[in-house]
Amino acid sequence: MKSNPKFLTAAALAGALALTGCTAGGTEGSTSKDGNVTLTFLTFETPNLGAKYWDAAIARASAKVPGVTIKKLVSPSADRTGYAKQLDSTGQFPDVMIGLNPTGFAEAGKLAAWSDNDLKNYAQPHANTYGGKVYQLPYATQGTFVYYNKDDFAKAGIDAPPRTYKDLIDDSSKLKAKGINPFVVGGGGKDTWADMFPLICTVATDVYKKTPGWLSQRKAGKVKFTDPAFVTAAQKVADLADKGYIDRAGLSRTYADTEQAFRDGKGAMYPMGSWFSASADAKKPDFDTGVFAWPTDGGASALPGVTGGGMSVSSKAPDVKLAKEWAGAFMEDQKNLDAAVKGDGLIMAIKGYTPPKTMGPVYNATLDAYKKALDADGVVNSFSQETGDGSLPAGLADKAAVGVQKLLGGDMTAKEFGAYMDAQWDKATR
Repeated sequence: MKSNPKFLTAAALAGALALTGCTAGGTEGSTSKDGNVTLTFLTFETPNLGAKYWDAAIARASAKVPGVTIKKLVSPSADRTGYAKQLDSTGQFPDVMIGLNPTGFAEAGKLAAWSDNDLKNYAQPHANTYGGKVYQLPYATQGTFVYYNKDDFAKAGIDAPPRTYKDLIDDSSKLKAKGINPFVVGGGGKDTWADMFPLICTVATDVYKKTPGWLSQRKAGKVKFTDPAFVTAAQKVADLADKGYIDRAGLSRTYADTEQAFRDGKGAMYPMGSWFSASADAKKPDFDTGVFAWPTDGGASALPGVTGGGMSVSSKAPDVKLAKEWAGAFMEDQKNLDAAVKGDGLIMAIKGYTPPKTMGPVYNATLDAYKKALDADGVVNSFSQETGDGSLPAGLADKAAVGVQKLLGGDMTAKEFGAYMDAQWDKATR
């Protein structure tokens, strides 16, 4: 997924209810005279996961759960969490949702909890808990990596990915000296979330690696965004832009245009979610694509990752039991899993699952990099993408993305960004 993008959230959305192949349905759903139940299902569509993918996946799940009819609701942007809030405010909260950030909804009692029995087939059943309860099926993992143009690295005399942060800076200098833009970063328009990836990486290496429960400590008032650890992470991002390693002129690009810029050779490195691996294999650029995890100062592993992204069910669905059964059938269907891996580069967190042997080299390299980090106990939280008790307050991820635009643009210092985040935290938690 590319959700928050896949698990990520994008910008604010507008417009009326968008549906594909169906009509609008409210949260209460409807039960027909023959006992069948109609459920609304909120999803999203991307270039990787289009209407054809969702329609086929819905059909496969529905074939396993007789008596359920699905009305598909399509979020008008990648931010289905924001759209779910909009629907909720008008009494149309969906019955089933995929990739929703449960924060806020879970605490308000709007979601049904998944039991341990419901979660028995999941590799990390309690990856994201709220008060010890799980409200989103943890069916897949996504990580943030750096994808790179091997041809550009060769032109700059770089024969291997950087092992330490100093190596990353040295490589950036070598690339720039050859007239090659080191990093492709965007986040314009409604896609402000896309500017977050450099910060996601530096928070992983400089904050979460040393203090895994840092956001929980922030909630308890033990740390602040103005503390040295977070400011140092922000300063690294600001320095990349100040040195010209991140092209400020490209910051106005949308997510799609940013990916295309990397494909077009307008930069050597592309910090992005692991879903890019599927895109790179499906439509190979004119160069070979490599992948590495953003390095720490000392070379230890600190890969930002998040496990979740699956189905949530409304506690007010017309038949919660059937809704959960259908959601589980969707999540655990082999063809659905394979299609999601092929279409969106997901790293499945289902016990015993093996990716299709036909997966391409970029996906396989991404999976290998993830497994290497996992074996080294080097997978940490992914800043702004967390769910569960140790996560940002609702809406703060969007505020962070706006602040990062200013940080990258030189309109805000790292210390000012930390103060901005503390102020936004206080507003969100009053």
